[in-house]
Amino acid sequence: MTSDVHEGASAGARPDSSECVTIEQASEQAIVKQIHRFAQANDAHDHDTLAAMFTQDGAFARPTAPDAPVRGREAIRAFFRDRPARRTRHVMANIVVDLVSPVCAQARSYVVLYSGERGENVLVGDFEDELCLEPDGVWRFARRKGSLAFDI
Repeated sequence: MTSDVHEGASAGARPDSSECVTIEQASEQAIVKQIHRFAQANDAHDHDTLAAMFTQDGAFARPTAPDAPVRGREAIRAFFRDRPARRTRHVMANIVVDLVSPVCAQARSYVVLYSGERGENVLVGDFEDELCLEPDGVWRFARRKGSLAFDI
């Protein structure tokens, strides 16, 4: 049985089909938002937000170092805080989310990274993510592994 979330429906009112979103769809939408929020927080150098997007024991491996993951929320915060600040724009695309269970998901996405003062450095890569729905109702990265497809 698929559960529905009714957006904008008043108590007792029967929503039309355009107002119904399944729990699965709501989860997928929340995960896609997390992926985009990660890119925005990364570009804004918002280290606290980046760290909070991971489970306590989460792991992050950047696309340029996929075999060197940073483990644990505090280590992830320090990793982002301690790296050299530079102007970047991470553009996320082709996001595909697969729900493994009601509280676990896998996602794949493409990233195009523009960096430098004039955006002269461009990298194209992928992210493979494992996310968990935490008790507070937030989907967090348990594992986020990047890899490079090529650089331009």
